[in-house]
Amino acid sequence: MEKNSFTPSPAPSLALAIFALALGSFAIGMSEFSIMGLLAEVCQSMSVTLAQGSHFISAYAIGVVIGAPLFSLLTTQLQRKHQLMLFMALFLAGNLASVLAADYHALVLARFVSGLPHGAFLGVAALAAASLVSPDRRGKAVGNVLLGLTLASLLGNPLAAMLGEYINWRWAFGTVALIALVDVVLIAAIFPKTAQDPTNSPLKEIKALMNRRIWLTLGIAAIGFGGMFSVISYISPVVTYAVHLSHSWLPVILFAFGLGMVAGNLAGGWAADKKVMLSMFCILLWSIAVLLLFPLLAPTLFGAILGSFLIGTNLALCAPLQVRLMQVAGKAQTLAATLNHSAFNIANALGASVGAYVVENGYPVTYTATYGAILPLLGLVIFLLSLLNERVSRPRPVVITPEA
Repeated sequence: MEKNSFTPSPAPSLALAIFALALGSFAIGMSEFSIMGLLAEVCQSMSVTLAQGSHFISAYAIGVVIGAPLFSLLTTQLQRKHQLMLFMALFLAGNLASVLAADYHALVLARFVSGLPHGAFLGVAALAAASLVSPDRRGKAVGNVLLGLTLASLLGNPLAAMLGEYINWRWAFGTVALIALVDVVLIAAIFPKTAQDPTNSPLKEIKALMNRRIWLTLGIAAIGFGGMFSVISYISPVVTYAVHLSHSWLPVILFAFGLGMVAGNLAGGWAADKKVMLSMFCILLWSIAVLLLFPLLAPTLFGAILGSFLIGTNLALCAPLQVRLMQVAGKAQTLAATLNHSAFNIANALGASVGAYVVENGYPVTYTATYGAILPLLGLVIFLLSLLNERVSRPRPVVITPEA
């Protein structure tokens, strides 16, 4: 029987292999999100305004959106082991450049370079994890890889914030670079070399991408996942203006958010192994409900902590989306998997834009969640279109009537 992309691959230790992938995911999450907590220190160091400093965030996101499909296509014929090593090495270089950046423009460029391998690494890591287990355990395997991202929010970002406050913000990026270096060595040491399909090519991946089911799934990711970012992008003013707390409470709120991400990620991986489509539907409904509930909870300390935890659980959508893409991508597995992370960053930008609209128009800052609920609602519409497409595309049974 022909071996497909998800036939379990030989590995010295499944747990160690998943750990290596999750460690890379942790480094990426720490680099992506820690800048939000370090922004004031970085801007002061670079003598730029907070508005200019937002380019350190957007440059990374642009790098993700561009790099995910580009690197996926350029490395199609490489073994997954070598893809992962290459992507993490480039990520390492970008973070070292961030440490050494002498001015605003150099740091913007370094952040862009750091973002380029983000989606490519996470997409290939998800496929690599899925190939190590049986099909009925893909969701859990993907969830364990993405657990690195959530632990970065829970542990890595507070660590980065402390390094920035008590030593220097450059130490935060230096720490990320060190973790990336360890991960390159770990992947090189433990991942087996696997035979690649010699007929695989960028053109074949692009042709296979011409599939409505792939684009509908990516649409759910790009729009339906954005509600969480409409809130978390403005969590600092929520703490100070809505809950009327000092800025020193922000790490507590962020810890609750990170804890929610961990819980959501684990639940999403479990649900994806049960019923992928049903889990996506339920999580989108949950996202809408949580976002609408947040403004009612936020004005009190306990409510803000609970609300932030619930907002974090929206991450449950990630694993089902990744598994769904594996089901429908056909010969475009790598490109579709990496594009999923481009879609997540589009969701990030959309969510932040919705939040900006709320803040700029003078609405209460907690309304970032109310307006943000529009995004998972639109994601639900795309999901229903996806179901309709499945029904229309399903071949009808041919009824043969006996001849008279």
